[in-house]
Amino acid sequence: MSVLARAAALSVAVLVVVGVGIFVAVYYVGSKSQLTNVAYTASNGQVNVVLQEDPQNNSSSKPDWVSYFVQDPKTHHFIHTTLFSIPAHVKVNVTIYGYDGCTPLRNNFWSRVQGTDGGTINVQQFNKGRPLGPARNVSVINSWAHCSVGHTFAIPSLGLFVPVASPNASATLCGSSPCTPSSGPYSLVKFSFTSPSHGGTFRWQCFVPCGGGFIDGNNGPMGTLGYMMGEMQVVS
Repeated sequence: MSVLARAAALSVAVLVVVGVGIFVAVYYVGSKSQLTNVAYTASNGQVNVVLQEDPQNNSSSKPDWVSYFVQDPKTHHFIHTTLFSIPAHVKVNVTIYGYDGCTPLRNNFWSRVQGTDGGTINVQQFNKGRPLGPARNVSVINSWAHCSVGHTFAIPSLGLFVPVASPNASATLCGSSPCTPSSGPYSLVKFSFTSPSHGGTFRWQCFVPCGGGFIDGNNGPMGTLGYMMGEMQVVS
């Protein structure tokens, strides 16, 4: 290959790398900047974070992607975002409404509750606001024994892994987001953990292969901020 040909090939390669860099910056950083960061404040050393996971979402671009929503503590409305902030070194009480159906976990390791206070979560099933049974404290939700896990909420850097129970497998799921308790069946999952004593941004995500239409269920909503992946900002 001549010197000119090698130079041309190198120039093309550089342009490709630059183009990929620009795409990543615009697609990921740009999309992140458009998301709302819901700020939670503490009272008496505790903060209450409320989330829900739906079988669809209310966006115009990818409405069929499964998604988490975050509740605004001021309006109590659920916002299509996965960014929220909490104070450092407080007890974090998390409530998750699980409106999506079940998907067996690829690795049943994620069935075991980890990193929560007491190593357990509190789970209760509802249908249109009516309880279907008592609340139970559990340390495992075995998705391989029963189709009982919809998604997970995990902050790997904090060692926090929570399987989020799904509604009854034969139930008709909510069809319009954000879902409401009157829209159909759902699970209610509650747990607590202590936020780090230092500030920082902590990535959280779902480990269920919930990217329908993607290879092995990966990518898509699983790897996109605003859907099944988010960030928890700890403010010191």
